[in-house]
Amino acid sequence: MAHQIDKSALVMHSAERMFHLVNDVARYPEFLPWCASTEIHERGGDQITASMEIAKGGIRHTLTTRNQLVMPEAIEMNLVDGPFQNLKGRWHFKSLDDNACKVILTLEFEFSGTLSRMAFGTVFSQAANTMVDAFCRRADELYRGGV
Repeated sequence: MAHQIDKSALVMHSAERMFHLVNDVARYPEFLPWCASTEIHERGGDQITASMEIAKGGIRHTLTTRNQLVMPEAIEMNLVDGPFQNLKGRWHFKSLDDNACKVILTLEFEFSGTLSRMAFGTVFSQAANTMVDAFCRRADELYRGGV
């Protein structure tokens, strides 16, 4: 069974700043409580391939995505490896003015089997549902006062 998550927020930060924040995969463990580690496998031009280890309550899974970068408007994610049959996602940064944008995250996913869904479904859904808020809080911390 396929699942879809759609989240959005209005932020008082530029689309470019939000794009760079979301694209800075190496720093995710600093502010995403369920992100145990990340690894950049390949980075070049308009593409990055990276892994993220998601951990909560003794459950750990790693997922790897290849992200297509459309600066500063979007980051499109496609599954390379992980406990999914299918995973696609898109961050969209819609500029409202020089210092404001709408951040939109859409995730479509289907677990590879019943065991994966049972073991990891709740953890992944909670992580995905809190992701936009976590990035907005991080932006406020980093860019407070227009720094």
